[in-house]
Amino acid sequence: MTKEGARYLCLHLTAHLPFVRHAERAGRPEEGWLQEAVAFSFLPLLRALDRLADDGVRFRLSLALSPPLVAMLRQDLLVRRCARALERHCEVADREVRRTRRDPALHPLAVHYRDEARSLSALFSERYRRDLVGAFRRLQDAGLVEIATSAATHAFLPLLAAQPEAVRAQVAVAVSHYRRHFGREPPGFWLPECGHYPGVGELLAESGLRYFFVDAHGVGDATPRPRYGVFAPISAGGAAAFGRDPESSAALWGSDRGYPRDPAYRDFYRDIGWDLEWREVEGALRPGGRRNLGIKYFANGGGSVYDPRRGAKRAEEHAARFLADRNRQLAHLSARMAGASPVVVAPCDAELFGHWWYEGPRFLESLLRGAASDPALRLATPSDYLAENPEVQLATPPFCSWGGGGYAGAWLDGSNDWIWRHLHQAAGRMAALATDFAEPDPLLRRALEQAAREVLLAQSSDWAFMLRAGTSVDYAIRRIREHLLRFARLHDQIRAQRVDPAELARVESADDLFPEIDYRAFRRRP
Repeated sequence: MTKEGARYLCLHLTAHLPFVRHAERAGRPEEGWLQEAVAFSFLPLLRALDRLADDGVRFRLSLALSPPLVAMLRQDLLVRRCARALERHCEVADREVRRTRRDPALHPLAVHYRDEARSLSALFSERYRRDLVGAFRRLQDAGLVEIATSAATHAFLPLLAAQPEAVRAQVAVAVSHYRRHFGREPPGFWLPECGHYPGVGELLAESGLRYFFVDAHGVGDATPRPRYGVFAPISAGGAAAFGRDPESSAALWGSDRGYPRDPAYRDFYRDIGWDLEWREVEGALRPGGRRNLGIKYFANGGGSVYDPRRGAKRAEEHAARFLADRNRQLAHLSARMAGASPVVVAPCDAELFGHWWYEGPRFLESLLRGAASDPALRLATPSDYLAENPEVQLATPPFCSWGGGGYAGAWLDGSNDWIWRHLHQAAGRMAALATDFAEPDPLLRRALEQAAREVLLAQSSDWAFMLRAGTSVDYAIRRIREHLLRFARLHDQIRAQRVDPAELARVESADDLFPEIDYRAFRRRP
């Protein structure tokens, strides 16, 4: 049913990390990616959302959790390591309280970080029982958060479009994984990096997915030209495409004038892991050398000491400003969009809130609290909007993404183009296996399932992005080669129908995500 005159604000967060699990030894720096996200983003974010829920605030927020992230947050080994990382963070904070005891400028801030570290560690182990996926699921079950999924291993789908079996497998495995962890069908899909190509909407609709997101130029350049631009979804092959609003996005994370750059906020880059002498932090940094430790004493834009109270106050002010700006924007749009209900869609990386922008969770909590009681607009998820506004213009976005340049440059250039011929070959060979082996024996089925896992893991967009960015290059190359070599060996054993059980067990133990996987997701269609 259409809500006449309604004005909608859709806040959407997306959370993803590549699958990193090294059972052979703890302390690999890459495992720190998950530990930092848990400590400095997911726990503060959940705390803010649960505070709203406990206060009876009926907010609405949409959130995409990628399958690799969900899998890692449910891995016993990685969860134990996250708990230990939170304990180590408490130890570092305790040392800082002692180290700064004679420094009147820094000592109060060190005490603040000590108290925060203890609070987050207790939150993880006591309130959430080390199950953050369960915590997000409870918010969804309470009708406050709508959780979407993403591609199985966050593959950049436009560069796999020549092999529809590979794209179908990325979608089908993600949907099955979502059912396992959330006990329902996923409502929508986060296209990794907003990477769209004509035809992907049909593949999503085949799996029952009702919506996805594209960048602003994906809507602006759609065919035919959408009547309402990014302020109303368009139907692309059966699934609705919601366009990112540039104005609200610029406020939240614009590189030049976004809120996080305000001088009242904490400087992300001034971390004691880099600022202090080695002898002062070596116990916290070994093994692995210099890295961020999560304790930062300075505000943006200079050498002034960070004041958490000033930062929190500014976050509340920015939340009020953002809400007022969206109300003005929506009022203007409503006057121009006669007979249609405008929606402003603001998608952001979840790690912006807490990790990159320390005050971000406070901003989000204040914004949701204010918006929930604002009669002038309606906080809504994409599903809410579509349920109340079922008539959607038919239009097809072009090949596009929200990466630099708006297309595929971040995942296909001279630094990483060599990987794609190998990924396409592996996907084609996996599709042939899935088609040729319809009724395998149990051992052969296990090998086919593991082969599918290795292809999916090799397709992760993170590896190409790291090569392009020049970060963790050796690790990215290692991961691509390992997964492709494991797949090649499994492929040959499956073709010969001589699978080595011991070798298969070792590979299954190393890459043990998606226990529910069905290798037939790669099967070619007649």
